[in-house]
Amino acid sequence: MKSKKNKEFKIGEIVVYPKHGVGEIIKIESMEVSSIKTKFYVVKMEQGKLTIRVPLDKQNEVGLRKISSKKIIEEVFNILKLKPKIRRIMWSRRAQEYDTKIFSGDPIKIGEVVRDLFRKSSQPEQSYSERQMFQVALERLAREVAAVEKTDYFQATEKIETTLYNK
Repeated sequence: MKSKKNKEFKIGEIVVYPKHGVGEIIKIESMEVSSIKTKFYVVKMEQGKLTIRVPLDKQNEVGLRKISSKKIIEEVFNILKLKPKIRRIMWSRRAQEYDTKIFSGDPIKIGEVVRDLFRKSSQPEQSYSERQMFQVALERLAREVAAVEKTDYFQATEKIETTLYNK
């Protein structure tokens, strides 16, 4: 088993923290925690006033990664164009699966959730929790699309919604 070497991120680099989405490394700082000196990436998350400190030696564990390539984002848009996969299992079970996909931080899996939970106004109403989960997945995806395509969150959201409406 080869050991995964920690990637070095630079200050100013845009990264994805799977549990919270897109952020920017604003500094690298050292702190002493119970007499052990540790270096942290300080990541300012895009939405809200959230700042996260990720120990350099824990970045692989938490899944900190660079934003996706344009190729992966193209793949996401291809997924959005596909027919939704409607699984006939209880909502609680499906919600759990969707949650796992959203918090994996993988834009392709998040794209699948967006595709599967999207409803046109002509389609039957969704439950409150389905709409909530759709919004979380859509926001997460739009923020990464915006970062990759160097556009803003609203334009990215519009592009995703247009893709969904026009399939």
